[in-house]
Amino acid sequence: MNAAKGVRVGTRFVRTALAGLTAVALAGLVGCGGTDTGGRAGASGTGVTGTVTVFAAASLTESFTRLGKDFERAHPGATVRFNFAGSSALATQINQGAPADVFASASPATMKTVTDAGNGAGNPRTFVRNQLVIAVPKGNPKGVTGLSDLARPELKVAQCAPEVPCGAAAQKVLATAHASVTPVTLEQDVRAALSKVKLGEVDAALVYRTDAKAASADVDGVEFPESASAINDYPIIVLKSAPNSAGARAFAAAVLSEQGRSVLTAAGFQAP
Repeated sequence: MNAAKGVRVGTRFVRTALAGLTAVALAGLVGCGGTDTGGRAGASGTGVTGTVTVFAAASLTESFTRLGKDFERAHPGATVRFNFAGSSALATQINQGAPADVFASASPATMKTVTDAGNGAGNPRTFVRNQLVIAVPKGNPKGVTGLSDLARPELKVAQCAPEVPCGAAAQKVLATAHASVTPVTLEQDVRAALSKVKLGEVDAALVYRTDAKAASADVDGVEFPESASAINDYPIIVLKSAPNSAGARAFAAAVLSEQGRSVLTAAGFQAP
């Protein structure tokens, strides 16, 4: 498997971002190794340097890129590099030995495959939640108003593959609604499913609310009540074999901070 692909980022984090985190909660996330950086995402002199490699669900792309910029400005000696992909693919890479410091998954089930393999340090922490919507081309030309419309034979629908968190959520909401939908494509991450709508290759796709919001110039997001039956929790963990354990702990703490939460909720994520 390929190691994390680099996406370099940099901007400033608020110095008091982690004031609301308790020492006990942070200890549960970072595990027992190393020295705590003081729980302040923007504090200088914490000794956080080097590259911090973060494996994160594709739906976190914009939010984590922003957080990475803030983090790097707060720690001038540090560089954040991201590998964004489907959570199941990332978990497989980690379990096969890909070097990474932090894993942020789009579902607890996918995170469990990493912790069950003994690759987590401490316990995962849920930092946000996400919910499905139906992404349709801008203006909703096919008049999709709810989940039942996706069963219309003339509609081409994209979904995530069932092993991917967004695909598992789609299967659950379809079962809840007793809706029979035959997708024309099953994608390996939510961004790939969304791109099918943006390119005009399908009429609709089941994607996360945050992804539809990020692509609002090209797509509309149609809300549907059944999505409440499959809200995904997003957990984050420092990895046991993290090459940069101090940087990993600091980045995970920044995500869990109030400032990190504000960036994520502004993108459409829900607080846990």
